[in-house]
Amino acid sequence: MAADIFADSFKAEPYWWEAARPTAALASTLPDATDVAIVGGGYAGLSTALELARNGTDVTVLEAEDLGWGASSRNGGMVSGGVNVGKGRTMEDDATRAMLAEAGAAYAHLENLIAREGIDCFYARTGRFVGAHTPAAYEAQAKRVEALNRLAESEAYMVPRDRQHEEIASDFYHGGMVVQRAGGVHPALLHKGMLEAAHKAGARLCAGARVGRIDGAPGSFRLSTSKGELKAKEVVIATNGYTGDATPWQKRRLVPVGSFIIATEELGEERVRALFPKLRMISESKRVLCYYRPSPDGKRIIFGGRAKFGQATPTESAPILYGFMCDRFPQIRGEKITHAWTGNVAFTFDRLPHMGRQAGLHYALGCNGSGVVMMTHLGHRTALNILGHANSPSAYEALPMPTVPLYGGNPWFLPIVGSYYRMRDWIDRRTAG
Repeated sequence: MAADIFADSFKAEPYWWEAARPTAALASTLPDATDVAIVGGGYAGLSTALELARNGTDVTVLEAEDLGWGASSRNGGMVSGGVNVGKGRTMEDDATRAMLAEAGAAYAHLENLIAREGIDCFYARTGRFVGAHTPAAYEAQAKRVEALNRLAESEAYMVPRDRQHEEIASDFYHGGMVVQRAGGVHPALLHKGMLEAAHKAGARLCAGARVGRIDGAPGSFRLSTSKGELKAKEVVIATNGYTGDATPWQKRRLVPVGSFIIATEELGEERVRALFPKLRMISESKRVLCYYRPSPDGKRIIFGGRAKFGQATPTESAPILYGFMCDRFPQIRGEKITHAWTGNVAFTFDRLPHMGRQAGLHYALGCNGSGVVMMTHLGHRTALNILGHANSPSAYEALPMPTVPLYGGNPWFLPIVGSYYRMRDWIDRRTAG
């Protein structure tokens, strides 16, 4: 089957790059000194840079690759506020309530940012359908709806199995939850818009400036990069799934997980609308989940998931994702794939985003697969902290950021854990009937 699924025009790179490729066009030369150095040029780094530059701070973004190379142009472009926060936690403890409320505000911040900067990124509040993989998962979702609506303003409601064809032309799920306060963007165009906004505001953007070492203390940091040395008064770490040896404390607290995505050839707007009647974003209640959506132009399917728990090329992972896609939509078997790609997602050991300061370094990290909204928000909040403009602490900076003994940043255990979770999902489905 593998050879038959690839279109003649197949590319092992993100579909999103057709509209906005990684670039060094806006890149500046590395200065000798800056007020704030930001390590990482994704959503979190650019959001931090934009707010700082708009307030007159001399800020320099250091990106190891071309601008836009990382997860900000590789993700699925699905946005929501609070849906994934608090999973596995008691919904009514004070900390979770505060995090849910802030996640709801983070969604509004992204919408406001897109509108304020005039970013043309196909943003639409389409809503999301979260399919329940078992009846028990459906009941668990139903117990979360009230808290999501009250605390995160999610505008969520349950859809039973006998009505799920109103949301998706699939019998794969046992009903699910609709979250109306959710939507989709073209992630690479969103990044491009944030990049241009930060540049216009006066932020200095340095491409190909990989940071190898950070020394010093607040007021007198020294960063050794592949482009030379930079002095900075403050440093922000916004490297997420690509956090490296320059920041070992952060690296020990993040688990980089590969996420794999494919794009089908054009199926046509009418056929895509038949599969996604309300053009919702789709995710699942499974432990090892898939996520998928119509493309922004409504002509093809973008389908992602954990095809592998180790290293794999896009062409190796594509047939696995294709099989997952056809499990959900048997009616599209035989269609071709035009693009396949991968990128790193940063998970944390408590499955929560984090921001804060350690050894003088600010950080905004750990999107856990929900980075478009949360990383943009945490970058903004980090900038407010540096500027002294924050009215109150973020709910995400009061949290200890845990690690586990002997973990140094190399997730050797992922294949074992992933296989265990996949088996648990299979058993759940099998026993549910």
